[in-house]
Amino acid sequence: MKSAPRTAMVLAAGLGTRMRPLTNDRPKALVEVGGRALIDHVLDRLADAGVEKAVVNVHWFADRLEAHLAARGRGPEIVISDERAELLETGGGLKKAAPLLGSDPVFVANIDSVWTDNGDALADLSRLWDPQRMDAALLLARREGSIGFEGDGDFFLADDGHLAFRGDAPSAPYAYMGVHICRPDYVADGPDGPFSLSQFWRRSAAEGRLFGCVLDGDWMHVGDPQARDEAEAKLTRQA
Repeated sequence: MKSAPRTAMVLAAGLGTRMRPLTNDRPKALVEVGGRALIDHVLDRLADAGVEKAVVNVHWFADRLEAHLAARGRGPEIVISDERAELLETGGGLKKAAPLLGSDPVFVANIDSVWTDNGDALADLSRLWDPQRMDAALLLARREGSIGFEGDGDFFLADDGHLAFRGDAPSAPYAYMGVHICRPDYVADGPDGPFSLSQFWRRSAAEGRLFGCVLDGDWMHVGDPQARDEAEAKLTRQA
């Protein structure tokens, strides 16, 4: 089996505006679900997948997040990418952090995704990843049954793993669930300052180089207080 990435980029710098009032005194990454901070759910998943180093970007209540990470007590090793001066969004955050990530492929993970796993989703994503054919490999969730996702879906998935954006279709069956693999220099030609990864995914999809696989489990997109409460209830029922 191909080895999984040993380094990850964890996107934790957002303002958490939709999560207020829970983020009035803390970053979204430290909102708790099931007795653990959101960022710990993600970091524990990454550690279990073999990740040894995680670069975490910080902005909102950065000092508090850094203190929490320093006290975690388990891997992965944490390296901070400091965005206190300017919030850079997903693409800008990855571009700024690239010198800290090394040269090998990395996981890139949001902090607002919690999931239950009937298989081994991160291992499946690692097996799918092929840098010769792909710019990025995305972990997807089925739109139906997901908690906290209210959109019409993001992607169509071909039998060979190719992804196509929903485009003008009224809906698509799959949503991006917050983890993907790419090279650290994927967005190197992006603009200075804030920008989104989405434009790069669209370019890769048009070139046939965007792939994905689907989570076998339940996805909870914890983006606002109601979704947090629904995720809490689901985890409690499954405990």
